[in-house]
Amino acid sequence: MKKEVKKVVLAYSGGLDTSVILKWLQEEYNAEVITFTADLGQGEEVEPARQKALDNGIKPENIFILDVQEEFVKDYVFPMFRANAIYEGEYLLGTSIARPLIAKKQIEIAQKMGADAVSHGATGKGNDQVRFELGYLGLNPDITVIAPWREWDLNSREKLLSYAREHGIDIDAKHIDADGNPTVSPYSMDANLLHISYEGLHLENPMNEPEESMWLWSNSPENAPDEKEYITIGYKNGDPIRLNGEELSPATMLRTLNEYGNKHGIGRIDIVENRFVGMKARGCYETPGGTIMLKAHRAIESICLDREEAHMKDGMIAKYAELIYNGFWFSPEREMMQAAIDTTQKYVQGSVKLKLYKGNVEVVGRESDMSLYSEEHSTFEEDEVYNQKDAEGFIRLNALRRIIAGKKRGTK
Repeated sequence: MKKEVKKVVLAYSGGLDTSVILKWLQEEYNAEVITFTADLGQGEEVEPARQKALDNGIKPENIFILDVQEEFVKDYVFPMFRANAIYEGEYLLGTSIARPLIAKKQIEIAQKMGADAVSHGATGKGNDQVRFELGYLGLNPDITVIAPWREWDLNSREKLLSYAREHGIDIDAKHIDADGNPTVSPYSMDANLLHISYEGLHLENPMNEPEESMWLWSNSPENAPDEKEYITIGYKNGDPIRLNGEELSPATMLRTLNEYGNKHGIGRIDIVENRFVGMKARGCYETPGGTIMLKAHRAIESICLDREEAHMKDGMIAKYAELIYNGFWFSPEREMMQAAIDTTQKYVQGSVKLKLYKGNVEVVGRESDMSLYSEEHSTFEEDEVYNQKDAEGFIRLNALRRIIAGKKRGTK
């Protein structure tokens, strides 16, 4: 039995799926629909969503289109990169990290507009339903959540298009062929300022090589420039704040690094990942600026962090990344880990010089006024600060337990 709701805030892209959901919510729940469209730097115009919402009977005052690019990078992407978070060794969490921000804005709009429900367009098979709903309920435990893909029977492209035609919903040309028949997009894609992802159809066979035409952002490494290019990133408190000496806002920093990465074919990956709901899924991702940032951040940390601090922090990466992937951004455990991580970043400042060339990011220099690197101690030449004879006692003390065990039990 459906719970009665009066107003519902829908995460609305203006595409076929969410346009159908908008009409379905009006019909099935007889609810007043409020649309929220987030500009996350996905590279597409978001304003057309306003007209589509109006065409579907949404009041102008119930349409929210917000540019959240700076907030996205400053409050979500940058904290994640302070942790060097990477899921299953490769995935830089581009889709995962955007969902909590969208959920947060929906809850804020619901509170402002007196809505008692929120809704999203994620399917019942994927991770996004979990990410959205953990966000909603973590921020407002009394909110009603409507997940149409878990309720309706419109489980094919043909059914969605048929529903759209019956209800006068404008259908983008990409969804139909010249004869008006439904066509299937070769990939399911999600984009924001951090990445673009590709899943589905041709990629569902993990042996199929991605088609070159699939990649929308980056040059292939083979077609990238034959000349290497150097850039320098300046850091403060673990965040990139300057590029080639120029101070940039968080979103501008990531956008500019994306341009460098796309030019040089950097940031493409093809992985099979373990979804939170239990199945494996094959996905391809372009994360050009993020790939550069991860390399640079680890480089500046290498000279600014104490050894044990760095090793303990590295031990947190897998768990931290898993929390974001699974949708637990607003959880107390993620916030606890973030507090510890941010403490380590107090002295992470300085500059990293990188060489970009045909898909590769190479660190070629790093410097900091907070550097713990000492040339005097590290040199292979003669020095006056380190007594090499001290190493004998250090080694014997560390070997003591093995010496005792060896005498008692013998060696094998």
